[in-house]
Amino acid sequence: MEWTEVNIYTTTQGIELLCSKLTDIGIKGFSIKDSEDFKEFLENKNGQWDYIDDDLMGLSECETCITVYIPSNGQGAEMLLAIKSMLAEMKNADTENIYGRLEAEMTSIREEDWANNWKQYFKPFKVGEKLVIKPSWEEYDNSDGRIILEIDPASSFGTGKHHTTRLCLEVLEKYLKKGDKLLDMGCGSGILSIGAMLLGAGSAIAVDIEENAAVTARENAVKNNIPTDLYRTYFGNILTDEKLADEIDDRYDMIMANIVADVLISMKECFLRYLKKGGVLIVSGIIEERMDEVIDALKSVGFKDPEPEVREGWAAVKLTV
Repeated sequence: MEWTEVNIYTTTQGIELLCSKLTDIGIKGFSIKDSEDFKEFLENKNGQWDYIDDDLMGLSECETCITVYIPSNGQGAEMLLAIKSMLAEMKNADTENIYGRLEAEMTSIREEDWANNWKQYFKPFKVGEKLVIKPSWEEYDNSDGRIILEIDPASSFGTGKHHTTRLCLEVLEKYLKKGDKLLDMGCGSGILSIGAMLLGAGSAIAVDIEENAAVTARENAVKNNIPTDLYRTYFGNILTDEKLADEIDDRYDMIMANIVADVLISMKECFLRYLKKGGVLIVSGIIEERMDEVIDALKSVGFKDPEPEVREGWAAVKLTV
């Protein structure tokens, strides 16, 4: 398997938080280069070092960087999009610039080339009992009469290949009722809410912290012939943007949120605010090790009857209120 090196630039203060968030995305190994560590070494070296190479001395002035390796395939594409979405969210919340520039850069390959190269791994595939996910650049012979969901993720998370997305689609297919009003939090490419609309939902609101994701979701909705008056997109952070939080204020039959554990926990009150009594909440993007933590947080504000679905270390959970 080929791998792509991704360097994520931050500060010493950002290392622990970033590593935690990268773990939530499914990345288990990191290489960390931090000037503060080397400065500490220089200050505390015990005299056994007669000579230190100039290249090593340069580490005392380096920019703090976390390096990860992702596979050069469709799974890696999902990981990179998740990393970028996570960094955008952190940057939006970091008003005092504690965590540095929070940017990801790939080595040895231009991002434009890599973004196109991985498309060869994204082919039409079936999800659940009714849907088939088809990238916009592929043809599909729909001999089995499935509902075709055409998607172009652009630079937003959500091709449907990731286990968290597939689990969400399978769970919503099971519980969605015709005419349901939906809220898709952290919509990415819009794949979940568009899938729900194609399965019979009455209307959907899709929200993401990144403007590009909201634009992509709206474009994908048009590709799937979703009426614009029934599918609206917004961007911003509802945890800090009261105007946005009020603008989408309603009581929804179903809320879907495929994000990461920490964000799901922080949004528990928002889910409670927007979900109607007896409605369905589907949360995903959760590594299995943190599933109970997320469930307990949601139960603490009144959610009940959790039904988890786990696949290869990832979890989606359906709850009611």
